[in-house]
Amino acid sequence: MKPAPFEYFAPRSLEGALETLSTHGGDGKILAGGQSLMPLLNFRLVKPACMIDLNRIPELSYIKIVGGDLAIGAMTRQSAVERSQVVHERCPLLAEAIKYIGHVAIRHRGTVGGSLVHADPAAELPAVALALEAYFDVVGPHGSRKVSAEEFFVDYMTTAVGPEEILREINFPILSPSMGFAVLEVARRHGDFALVGAASALALDESGNINNARIALFGVGPRTVRARQAEASLKGQRPEPTSFQDAAKLAQDELDPFSDVHASAAYRRQVACVLVRRSLEKALSRVRNGRARDEKTDH
Repeated sequence: MKPAPFEYFAPRSLEGALETLSTHGGDGKILAGGQSLMPLLNFRLVKPACMIDLNRIPELSYIKIVGGDLAIGAMTRQSAVERSQVVHERCPLLAEAIKYIGHVAIRHRGTVGGSLVHADPAAELPAVALALEAYFDVVGPHGSRKVSAEEFFVDYMTTAVGPEEILREINFPILSPSMGFAVLEVARRHGDFALVGAASALALDESGNINNARIALFGVGPRTVRARQAEASLKGQRPEPTSFQDAAKLAQDELDPFSDVHASAAYRRQVACVLVRRSLEKALSRVRNGRARDEKTDH
């Protein structure tokens, strides 16, 4: 199959891209990395009147620290995030998730913003955004606005970005260096979309009790799910196997996954329970290893 005919534009600035998008009344489609869009075009599942290519706008590609956030331009390549020492040091949950995305060649073309706006429910980055409580800088003809991750992901492959808006930047709040983290997923082959996945982060107070827990699940429904009840059950608890297992069961109970040719709903719920428990255990191990390193340094 080949795409239906469309006009092609390659603006050199964000303002130019917004003007072109507005001129075409929302009938345009934004081209970022193209890893998800091109197959849709070739199968004619989408037939835009025009294509607006953002690849010639350098102002949309960067990684920097802004206050207490890691700010990433929407057109930043996933491979750039994967190689960034700043990301590894300040946002290790994001660094860990990136390596699960497709293959090296895909990450060289794929963009952070493109993946997030595509909002595939089996993708890793939406789960990281939810777990870290990221927020999005969206610009349009009436100016810019901030959108929380909770509000950004609306439904299956649907976000809060309007037809005449463009995602400019993603801000990931920097968590405490003492916070453990883990991303785990089950896929048929390396590089495939996850059948089920979990992203978790965990922190302990001075008494060794859990004082912060984040759990986000992907591949379990029309959009990524934040397991709020499971998180709440962990706060103030000792980080023990029974606490993690109880939280995993609560996370499982919050899910209403779908069945398809790849996996049944029952399978997804069961695997989600296992991955939540294992990701919390891995996050705890990293918390304790970090504390051990700190203690050795102090002595």
